[in-house]
Amino acid sequence: MGLLRVMVPPKLQLLVLLAFAVAMFFLENQIQKLEESRGKLERAIARHEVREIEQRHTQDGLRERDVSASTLFESEEDLVIIYNRVPKTASTSFSNIAYDLCGKNHYHVLHINTTKNNPVMSMQDQVRFIKNVTEWREMKPALYHGHISFLDFTKFGVKRKPIYINVIRDPIERLVSYYYFVRFGDDYRPGLRRRKQGDKKTFDECVAAGGSDCAPEKLWLQIPFFCGHYSECWNVGSQWALEQAKYNLVNEYLLVGVTEELEDFVMMLEAALPRFFKGATELYKTGKKSHLRKTTEKKPPTRESIAKLQQSAIWKMENEFYEFTLEQFQFVRAHAVREKDGELYLLAQNYFYEKIYPKN
Repeated sequence: MGLLRVMVPPKLQLLVLLAFAVAMFFLENQIQKLEESRGKLERAIARHEVREIEQRHTQDGLRERDVSASTLFESEEDLVIIYNRVPKTASTSFSNIAYDLCGKNHYHVLHINTTKNNPVMSMQDQVRFIKNVTEWREMKPALYHGHISFLDFTKFGVKRKPIYINVIRDPIERLVSYYYFVRFGDDYRPGLRRRKQGDKKTFDECVAAGGSDCAPEKLWLQIPFFCGHYSECWNVGSQWALEQAKYNLVNEYLLVGVTEELEDFVMMLEAALPRFFKGATELYKTGKKSHLRKTTEKKPPTRESIAKLQQSAIWKMENEFYEFTLEQFQFVRAHAVREKDGELYLLAQNYFYEKIYPKN
């Protein structure tokens, strides 16, 4: 059986090939358009998703900022400051500033009055006090002040500790002031009968006679106040107590000033804690209560009396703590305050943010 051959004219073959080529070109062109359309659609979807993500991030960021601001606000409203004031260091003058500002700045001031001014609390009183300070919400924000030694809140499982502040004084000047205070009182409550009232012996006479009220052991007070509620803190002349007091000062106190530079102390507190101390510097300069308490009949000691006290190991330790405190205070002040024409002023903010990514 023979094959049937269909003879296609060459012209027709050319037309078929040409038509096929045109069809393939059209098809490829359509496919390319579809690919481009798909690409545009994918990019549009991607941009939409990016915008949604950015919006979510922005909303989350706003919520986070709101939460942060709320947390900061709540933390300030929950803030507690403890001023465990050392006797005869201008503590009454500073406390009166806090009392004058508490109504205006909306916080509470509470005086801790311990029996016979005993700076060491019993274990049960420590628990009660810490429970009061942390849970007495009606009294927050608050500034507590009183003649109590440093109390470590973390020993009792408290996560959020109060802010400690304090002021200390040249140890001999503090002792001289206290010596005359218990005999003659001060201009704060001039009619109050003092413990040693009637004793007319001067501080110099006491030192010359080797009296107990002016003995070097009486200098041992500022170290134990900062050392705290450990038995070794109150062992006169303890090197461990000195080192513990230094450690607590650096690690547990926001700021410790010195009586001789009290205005600087007030100014730096106002800058750091305006929630409490806004207006404190002006009040210190112009107020009637900031320089209120002055010991009556106080006579400066002679060089001989000072030299005799300075021979003791106890003075050397208390003075070492005072010098350590003064150096730390002046270091903080040097980075916060300047003096010009006899006036103190705070330094402006000295840092800023840059290279903030990602960019919105």
